[in-house]
Amino acid sequence: MAFVTRQFVRSMSSSSSAAASAKKILVKHVTVIGGGLMGAGIAQVAAATGHTVVLVDQTEDILEKSRKGIEESLRKVAKKKFAENPKGADEFVAKTLSSISTSTDAASVVHSTDLVVEAIVENLQMKNELFKRLDKFAAEHTIFASNTSSLQITSLANSTTRQDRFAGLHFFNPVPLMKLVEVIKTPMTSQKTFESLLDFSRALGKHPVACKDTPGFIVNRLLVPYLMEAVRLSERGEASKEDIDMAMKLGAGYPMGPFELLDYVGLDTTKFILDGWHEMDSKNPLFQPCPSLNKLVAEKKFGKKSGEGFYKYK
Repeated sequence: MAFVTRQFVRSMSSSSSAAASAKKILVKHVTVIGGGLMGAGIAQVAAATGHTVVLVDQTEDILEKSRKGIEESLRKVAKKKFAENPKGADEFVAKTLSSISTSTDAASVVHSTDLVVEAIVENLQMKNELFKRLDKFAAEHTIFASNTSSLQITSLANSTTRQDRFAGLHFFNPVPLMKLVEVIKTPMTSQKTFESLLDFSRALGKHPVACKDTPGFIVNRLLVPYLMEAVRLSERGEASKEDIDMAMKLGAGYPMGPFELLDYVGLDTTKFILDGWHEMDSKNPLFQPCPSLNKLVAEKKFGKKSGEGFYKYK
């Protein structure tokens, strides 16, 4: 009797698992909105792992630049992956590029896609308008995901009628090299959608981590307050930026000090994130404005990209 019971339980468990798996969306066709660094990177890794990809942006010039960037990145990957097989490297690049098509009309391509990944500028209104429009044209099963690093996923989801098929999918730069993907589940995201995105992330060769829809998710929520506390430490005159950077590199084993990292990321980008969090929760001490950061941004000193930030690069 015990044997029969165990067999029955195993059978039921197996059937339940199969049913649960059957409910998930197997992502084969991906539409990436935004041909910038992040969007192009997402398109590249999706195409390189057997997905059919449509990359969308506003103009053909932008898309041509994106395609050239993807090809250059693929050749670097192929050179390492096929170090002793030049022919294999060429075939890998050609096959991956053949899986990527481009379009300037998002509404015309989302009707046959399994997943839409948005990677446009960090502007809530622009993202909401995009999702609201695409929601009318996408298939019922299509999952929408945003690659935002700082905006609330729930606010974006509310611009559509598919809140249960909406989540955050936050990749890290450079996408082809960075293994992490934060999968963000809102209170409305269905388990089916969530698990489908975990599977998709793994299919890309990434390591997904789960997080609720909290400001900054995991990485930025820990990283930005750390960076801001380094700045405040300097503002209070308790240590110089040079010594703080050196201390974190030699004492904590970090590859870059906080001021070096701020300049690398972009002071304007960091200020944008901090300002957004402060707007959401003005009483949180971690989200308070930073005078020296604000001053540098006002002076157009954004870091490495502008030639000067906390350090000079010219």
